[in-house]
Amino acid sequence: MVVIGAGGIGLAIARRQGMGKHLLLVDIDQALLQRTAGTLRDAGYDVATQVIDVCSPESVHTLAQMAAAMGPVMQVINTAGVSPNMAPPAKVLEVDLYGAALVFEAFGEVIASGGSGLIVASMAGHMPHPLSPSDETQLALTPAAALLELPCLQPDVITDSMMAYIVAKRANSLRVQAEAVRWGTRGARVNAISPGIVVTPLATHELASASGDAYRAMVEASPAKRMSPPDEIAIAAHFLLGQDAGFITGGDLLIDGGVIAAMRAGQLSAPG
Repeated sequence: MVVIGAGGIGLAIARRQGMGKHLLLVDIDQALLQRTAGTLRDAGYDVATQVIDVCSPESVHTLAQMAAAMGPVMQVINTAGVSPNMAPPAKVLEVDLYGAALVFEAFGEVIASGGSGLIVASMAGHMPHPLSPSDETQLALTPAAALLELPCLQPDVITDSMMAYIVAKRANSLRVQAEAVRWGTRGARVNAISPGIVVTPLATHELASASGDAYRAMVEASPAKRMSPPDEIAIAAHFLLGQDAGFITGGDLLIDGGVIAAMRAGQLSAPG
């Protein structure tokens, strides 16, 4: 089992899924990686670690080969990402879109028969966006190496980090649909989860930023009127990664407490 991203959601999924498996936990932040691995080891998990950069083809390829050398790769979970207030538009696209595509491609070559993959996207991918049907086809099918060169991703189109984030997360869902076909040739499945506001350090950063009021407005307008703990996302991941979801591939599960529903009902304005 490979978990990319050692933050709150990555830890929750690893804890839920990883007992009894060889768990390969990876992150770009070595200090965070070692803290999370230590937490899991103290609880009896079998954990190996690797520092990687999901934006580096060489790093992601090395990770996939390392995982395959440990045994059949049965589960791959990608939680890596940056939020709109953490990076400029180009970096958001590089990490959240290009990095995700690299992971899909590399692990699509090593995933075992009966295996499953999952990317943690975002409810942002279900918000209004500037993409045309032609843009969406290109985002789904263009090889990762050429992805950031697409006209729909250039600075004159993607003018701020929030729009970059929305487009990147929409692209995650589109890539899952395309990769489901390729992974299917190996007898494997791949899906996405699109969480709303989850109580993690990243969410805390967003709530304390200039966009904090907008996030609080989302919570207030949603039917659930609350944020989600990471464990709720892990429960959904457990289902999608397991045998009970054997007929689900290429899907995107929205887990947002009804924020998008409120937006479509006109009770909440879209960001931007």
